[in-house]
Amino acid sequence: PISCSVAKVRFSDRLGRCLVSGLEMDGEALLGLSGWALYIAIACLPFLQEDVAVIAAATASMLGVGPVFPLFLAILIGLTASDLWKYWLGFFARDRQWARRFAQKNRVSMAGDWLQHDLFKTLFVVRFVPGTRLAAYVACGFFKVFYPKFSAIVVLTALTYVAIMFVLFHTVGALAGEIAKYWMPGIA
Repeated sequence: PISCSVAKVRFSDRLGRCLVSGLEMDGEALLGLSGWALYIAIACLPFLQEDVAVIAAATASMLGVGPVFPLFLAILIGLTASDLWKYWLGFFARDRQWARRFAQKNRVSMAGDWLQHDLFKTLFVVRFVPGTRLAAYVACGFFKVFYPKFSAIVVLTALTYVAIMFVLFHTVGALAGEIAKYWMPGIA
């Protein structure tokens, strides 16, 4: 079993369960999946908790639970899909009366202009700062950021993030050996 404590995530060393935002999952069961079940689980996990999903995919890859490329692709697809739908939350919120009044405030309008102007830098930073993605992606929809540009940046930042995590897990895992599977998820 894996033992660690990260943000809203706790792995129980006695039972091997992973608690994510109040939802209990069995980490060993996830890593015990194979074939399409593993890839579908990895692709769906970002809808519950993105960082845990990336760590789970990188851990599965490091432990040889599945081939690297399909695990990488599954988490990339899941991460991208879980990010792209958040845009539409903001986009459709503009139809609400309270949202239109909110958007007319000077500071809110200025924030929308700033977001449009510094979109790449903003989306790149929020990819790596926990707790900021939801607000930023909803704001992009709310301020009607050009969706193809938003999508391209989200895919690029997700690709960068997943690649960094996979390289980190494989590099440190190779150096640390068998013991890495116990402490690597905790460090991440």
